[in-house]
Amino acid sequence: MGSSAFESIKQGLQEAIGHARGHESGVKTYRPQAVDVKALRNRVAMTQEQFAARFGFSVATLRHWERGDRSPHGPALVLLNVIDKNPAAVLTALQG
Repeated sequence: MGSSAFESIKQGLQEAIGHARGHESGVKTYRPQAVDVKALRNRVAMTQEQFAARFGFSVATLRHWERGDRSPHGPALVLLNVIDKNPAAVLTALQG
């Protein structure tokens, strides 16, 4: 393996470590906030079944989040944050 390949791999690893630590060079990392899923669902006036179906979650997962057995993370948490900020925009985007 040539030195340029090594340098490329080294740079990628350093960027990954920086990302994991939240120290990306010049890039703001989005950190989604925790969402009270039950309160959000009630605010958009949907049953668990409606909310899960409309936004692509399983009802079982939604129930775990609402009971506090589990917490949403990753893309699900990002989507919940977007729904929390602008549910009408998400609903419009998901119409098909």
